[in-house]
Formats: sequence, structure tokens, C-alpha cells
Amino acid sequence: MTSLDLSVSFQESFKAYDVRGIVGETITAASVEATGAAFVDVLGLAGQAVLVGGDMRPSSPEFAAAFARGAAARGANPVMLGLISTDELYFACGTLSAAGVVFTASHNPAQYNGMKMALPGALPVSSDTGLFDIRDAAARYLAEGIPAAGTTGSSSERDVLADYAGYLRSLVDLTGIRPLKVVVDAGNGMAGLTTPAVLGDAILPALPLEIEPLYFELDGTFPNHPANPLEPENLADLQAAVTAHGADLGLAFDGDADRCFVIDETGAPVSPSAITALVARREIARAKAAGEPEPVIIHNLITSRAVPELVTADGGRAVRTRVGHSFIKTVMAAEQAVFGGEHSAHYYFRDFFNADTGMLAAMHVLAALGHQDKPLSELAAEYSPYHASGEINSTVADKDSAIEHVLDACLGQDVTIDNLDGTTVTATDGSFWFNLRPSNTEPFLRYNGEARDRATMERIRDQVLALVRQGA
Repeated sequence: MTSLDLSVSFQESFKAYDVRGIVGETITAASVEATGAAFVDVLGLAGQAVLVGGDMRPSSPEFAAAFARGAAARGANPVMLGLISTDELYFACGTLSAAGVVFTASHNPAQYNGMKMALPGALPVSSDTGLFDIRDAAARYLAEGIPAAGTTGSSSERDVLADYAGYLRSLVDLTGIRPLKVVVDAGNGMAGLTTPAVLGDAILPALPLEIEPLYFELDGTFPNHPANPLEPENLADLQAAVTAHGADLGLAFDGDADRCFVIDETGAPVSPSAITALVARREIARAKAAGEPEPVIIHNLITSRAVPELVTADGGRAVRTRVGHSFIKTVMAAEQAVFGGEHSAHYYFRDFFNADTGMLAAMHVLAALGHQDKPLSELAAEYSPYHASGEINSTVADKDSAIEHVLDACLGQDVTIDNLDGTTVTATDGSFWFNLRPSNTEPFLRYNGEARDRATMERIRDQVLALVRQGA
């Protein structure tokens, strides 16, 4: 393969929010080194510290070292953070006021790796804030070589785990909760490192938590199950362990530990919308107690309508946004929102630099559960008044035509339609809504729907999916 061919394939690994590719094919040490140089040049970081860390994937140490070489070649000073979760990077960028990168492919299989980048203050680097400019410069450096800088930067090392754990504990006090037994499935990902530090006694004093660890061994080949809790089959081991241990709840983290999924004491999943509503209630109450008259909560358009209803009832203001962390973070900053949640179990906190952190969301759930006597199943039911379809993907060649086919069938019905992100159809009497959203990277049309009763949810779901798939 020529360097030009490699440049083209490498460019395909740059997505709207991060970089993700197949190791040795679309992402290599050479392309990563070029990206490190481009990162410094595009963002104007010569002479500044650049934070570099990685997850437990076998290729992450090599890639972190390559990125640091490229960054140093263009005059930046790499600070090597070692093994980190993605939210540890955000913490470091926020507290150290430095730009940085973490090597991870999140929930993707073992053959993948990638980069999540952040600016000082943990602001996201996306296609709107320089990511594609970095891509283009990296492709040029890969083909032509990295130009020499006047001064080469120097590298240092820093461990941020203890500071990260202490910071999270300062945000949610768990010392006074009732004793809880918690099964945590780290999926052989970074939660195997961060859970003992934050929820256990590896670094800080013990909390009233009995942790039952599941797959805490850091292993980027994922020998037990994929580190993707969004897929129901990957929760099976956790669900079985929760009931077997008689635990109060279970927590499942994805590979880079920026997302957290919750299982109740019966082994049933708690929807991320219910978690969003639960955390929103806590954050609204805290903000109002501090004198904030109308705290803002962000939710994407796929979350349950229960979220904005609860926010309004509790005296907050709900702001609806598109799906995707760069959109959420941008709106979080613009609205000075206290909290934001997505259907995919990404949770964003103003106190965490508007960034997403699965661990902080988990701590809020533990606090809410531990400060009252109900089991989690009863507590979660208070935040789940509607029936949701979950996200259903259909492989469709012509996504626009499929959506038009559905809209034609809606003509004359008592509905409203908006196009904030894909197409959302809402019954004017509030009995149901559904959204069809094209994937940017796959031939999928994603369906999400919700209704006041299960029969309506299933009827609308089946009707829409039949229309979508007619010409597939």
C-alpha cells in the first residue's frame, strides 16, 4: 500500500466526534504520529502541555507514544497520563487547562482503536471545532513527512487517578447512605481501574458499598463479552450476578467507562431516560438550594418525554437537542445547564466541565437509592411512566425515500412533525411519538418511539417499521 492510499484510508477513520479505525489498516502508528503533529499545529499548541493517555487495548501504548512523538516534533510538551478512562481525560483537561487525547475505541471490538480529543477545559474537538482540519493536516504530514519545529518539546509523566477519584467524591457524598451491595461489570475495560479508585478503597477510605467485581481485569481483547452495554446480550452476565448475589443494583460500563448502564435488584435494566430523570431531579434540587432560580437540564430528542415533564414540574427548564456529545456539550455551555442526559447512557455535568462521565452518574444513582428505603425497581418506576420501543435499526439503501414513505402515511393524521435530528412525528394528544434518524456512518435508519401504553407503542412501531422496510 502506498503512503497516499494509506492517507486516504486513514482519513476515513475521522468521524464527526472522534477518530475510530481498524488497527494496522485505517489507523497505524505512523498515521497517529502525523495526527499528533497536526493536533499541535491546527490547535496552536506549540510550547504548551498536551495530555496523552490510553485505554487497555493492546495498541494503545504504542499509539500514545506515537502521538506524543508527533506532538513533540511540532514543539508541544506531551504529558503522558498512562492508562486512563475517557472521563479521566476530560477531568485532566478541565483541571489542568490543557488539550489532550485518549486512545480508545469505546465499545467497539478489539481490532479497533481510535482517539477522543479535547481542548483545554474539556471542550470537545469535533468536525465543527477543528477535527477535520487535523485530519487533513495529518494526511498531508503522512504523505510528505512532519516538518521540523524550531524547538522540540519535552515529555513528562503524570498520574491523575487519585485526583480524579477525589474530585468525583467531592461532588456526590456517599458516606451517609445505607449499605448497598453493588455488582459492577467492567467488561474488561477501564472501569476495572476506576471503580476500585472511586467506589472502593484502593485510594480513598471505604464507602458503605460492597462491590462484587465482574471482569475487572484490564484486557482489550474482551475475552468475556464485548464492552458494549447498549446491546442486551452483553448485560446477561451482570443480570445473573445481581440476582445470584442478592445485590441492590448492578452497574455496567463500556470499554472506556464514559457510559454507565444500570440494572435493578430484579435483574431488569433501568432505562437511561429514567436515570436522566433521576439525576436531573437531584441536580435541580441542588442548584435551586444554591439560589439558581430555574436550573437548565439538557436532553436529546430520543429521551423519554418523562424527562422534560419532570424537569418542568420540579421548577427547571428543559432544553431539547440533537443526538451526539458535541451537540450536547455545546448546548450545555451555551445554556449554562447543570446536567444533560442521552438515551445512550451518556450523562453530562456542569460540575464536570460539561463533559460526560458514567462514574458520576452511577454515584448519583447510588446516592438516590441509598438515602431512601425503596428498592431500585420501585424508585425507577417513578421515572418511567411511558413505554419505549428502544432503538431499532433497519438496513435501508434509500433512507430519505423510506422516511418520505412514512410521512405520506401520516398525511391527514393529527400529528406534528419536526426535523431537529432526523424526523420526529408526535401525536398532538401526546399519546405517542416516534423518530426516524439516519445513521451518518452505516446504512441504517434508526427508529425510536414511545407511547402512553404498550399496545399503542407496539402498534405504531410495527406500522412504521413495515413502511420503512418495504423497499429495503
